[in-house]
Formats: sequence, structure tokens, C-alpha cells
Amino acid sequence: MTFLTFPLLLIFFLVVFIYFMLINPQEITLYLTSDKAVTTSSAILVVGSILVGFSGGFLIQVYHSFSHQLKHWRENRKDKKSREVISIYREGVARLLSGDIKRAHTLLQRALDRDPSRVETYLALASVAEQEGEPQEAIVLLHKAKGIEPSSMEVLFKLASTYEGMDKDGEAAKIYEEIIALENANRKALRSLRDLKMAQGYWQEALDLQKRVVKASQGGKRADEEKRKNLYLRYEVTQQALAEGDAEKAASELEQIVREDASFAPARVSLGDAQRELNRTEEAAKTWKEGYKALGKGVFLSRLEDLYMGEEDPSSLLSFYRNQVVEKSDDLILRLFFGKLCLRLEMVDEAMEQLQVIEGSGVEVPLLHQLLAEGYRRRKDFDEAISEYQKALGLEQRLRLPYDCEECGEQRPEWQSRCQGCGRWGTYSLSGSDELRSARPSELRPIHHGEREEWHSA
Repeated sequence: MTFLTFPLLLIFFLVVFIYFMLINPQEITLYLTSDKAVTTSSAILVVGSILVGFSGGFLIQVYHSFSHQLKHWRENRKDKKSREVISIYREGVARLLSGDIKRAHTLLQRALDRDPSRVETYLALASVAEQEGEPQEAIVLLHKAKGIEPSSMEVLFKLASTYEGMDKDGEAAKIYEEIIALENANRKALRSLRDLKMAQGYWQEALDLQKRVVKASQGGKRADEEKRKNLYLRYEVTQQALAEGDAEKAASELEQIVREDASFAPARVSLGDAQRELNRTEEAAKTWKEGYKALGKGVFLSRLEDLYMGEEDPSSLLSFYRNQVVEKSDDLILRLFFGKLCLRLEMVDEAMEQLQVIEGSGVEVPLLHQLLAEGYRRRKDFDEAISEYQKALGLEQRLRLPYDCEECGEQRPEWQSRCQGCGRWGTYSLSGSDELRSARPSELRPIHHGEREEWHSA
């Protein structure tokens, strides 16, 4: 309102009042109660009513204006405080990222004291507590943040990962279950809980979770990877069944797994184990033979050797080896197992024939030299046997002693100033040096006169 507004309004009301007085000279009686009445002119009543209305409106406007100003003042004050807290929080996070943990702790605690309702401050302080080696303090802070925002995924995941870092897998699992209850298709929570169940050996529970992961991952980049992991977990459940003596159930599921993925060697190996457990030895032998022909892995030949030697039927295995050598003469793994079996059966010449074919290919593996050494020993060719044993042990003309990193255990043939594994300096020491330092030689005692003669006479 301008300065002249109020006088103009006053003049206006006076004019209206005089006008009404002139044209409405009559009086009106108003009864306030049954025995009380007020008599006044109609002009005064009308103008009075108008004034009351305007006054009421003016007071309401004043009230609203005052309320708005008060609210605006409070919001400005709150915004100013919030900006100050955010500034302190950001500086604290910057200090945290820079590695200045002590300063970060001070700033973030100040921000929390100024505004205890900010969840991100609790999260940052929890990270500080972890870096200070106080995970329990981090847990306390995160639970306070959870109390403010119970459904915050960031808080829940941070809480679960902190529990995992403390090796409290049971508590971590409970938090992941809370997340899944809030979002039943949360892949990260499902995978994390699945991994915990795997680490604990709860294979059926891990498989149930993996099925949900596969469903949630349909069409995603990791869909194929998750399907394969589902198959691997199915395999682990069969191993559990085998361990519990339910070989029939295990064999049935393993047959299905082999049909779905013929390249998955563990399923073929375990299928043979289950069949052997059920006394279906011919089926087990067939499974392992087909497994070797398809995948060429030595574990199948090792299983076949155990089976046939246990059945006292080495001739069947020898026949298999001889037929396979004819079909695939370049299969050196087969020749290695063939030679090993022949040595076991004292068929030294046939064993050496197979092993020398491998040696002629230029292959250098310790097992080959061990078998050759054993063959030469049985031929009583001790010089060659010693030479092969030296090759098997990796011994050179000058014996080299290895060095181990005291931090990560990485071994090197030569001493190095810095470990390539953990990146630390001055950590290499002679392999076994800790044991040598802590050990003490047996007590030496003097040899008394006459004892030497007793030894000689003995």
C-alpha cells in the first residue's frame, strides 16, 4: 500500500456513510436477547458491517503475512544451516579420500553434531571408523543411519559388507535378507547372500538363491554366466548327496548335468564315483572312458586305474590303453598313465617304451622324470636313475636355495629387493629361515676316554 491509500479509504468510507445516512434516515432495532435490544440507524448498521468485514480481512491478511515471513525466516535459517553442514561434510569426505583420517573424523563428527539426521554423514563416519580399525564403531553408526532410513539400500549394503569384513557372516546374511524382503529381485543382494551360503557350504540354499538370480538376470549381460553357475551349484548339491550316502539321487542329477553340459568334467568324474558307489562298475568305467575320450583330462585315467586295480583287473585297463595308443599315438597324457601303470605292474620294458616316447618329445615335467627314475632304478641303472631324480627335483649342478617373501609367501629362485606379489621392500628371506632360526641343535657332549674304542669294537 502507498502512503495515500489509508486517507483515501477513510474519505471514501465517510462519503459512503453520509450518503447512506441521507437516503436511509430510518432506525432499526436489533434484539441481542429476549429482553435486550439496540436501536440504531440503518446507515450505521450497514457501514459498521462493512467496516467489520474489512477489519477482519485486514487482520487475516496481516496474520498470513506475518506467518509467511516467519516461515520464510525459518526456512532461510534452515537452508543456511544445511549449507554449512554440507560444506563441512564435503570437506570431511575430501579429507577422507585424501587419507587424512584424523581430520576427516573431526570434520564429519562436527557435521553430525550440527545435523544428526543426515544419513550420508553416518555413512562417511562409518568408513572413517573402518579405516581407523574400529569396525564395531562403524556398525553402531550404520545402525543409527538405518534407524533414520530403514529402507536405504546404501545403508543396508554398507552394513552387510561391514559385517562380512568382521567375519560375521550370519549378521551379514540377515541384512541381505532384509534387502531381499524390500526388493525381492535385487541381484546384488541375491548374489551376495548366495556367496555367503557357498562359503558356509549350504549348497542347497545357495542353489535356491541362484535360481532367483538367473530369473532376475534374464536378458542381461551376465545371464549366461549365471546359468553356468546354476549348473555348478547343482553339481555341488549332488556332491552333498554323495557325502550323505544318497548315491542314487546324485547319479540321477549328474546324468542330467552331463546331458546339459558335456564339457563339465567334474560332473563326469562324480557320475562315475556315484555309479561305483552303487556297484555299477561297468557303467563307471564307461563313464570315465568316455570322459577321457571327450575331454582328455588325466583325472579320468586316474579314476580308471583305481577302479581296475581295486577290482584286480589290470588287464582290462591295459587293453584300453593299448587300443587308445593305436588310435591316438600322439596322446602323451595317455602314454604317461600307461607307463605309470606298467611300472606298477612290474612291466618295466613296456613302461620305459612309453615314457621314452614322451621324453623324446622334449617335454619337461617332474612326474615324467620321477617315473623314468623309477624305471631306471628297477633296471638297476642307478646313474641314470639319480640323474632323473635330480631333474624331477629341479636340482642343478649348483644347488640353488629359494627365497620366500615374509609378507605374502611368494617364492623366487633368487633374492630380490622388492616383492612383485605384494609390492613390499626388504621382505625376501631364505626359504625355511624362520624354522632354522627358532630351532636349536641337539646338545653336544664330550666323548669320554674309552667310548671311541667301544664304538669300534661294537
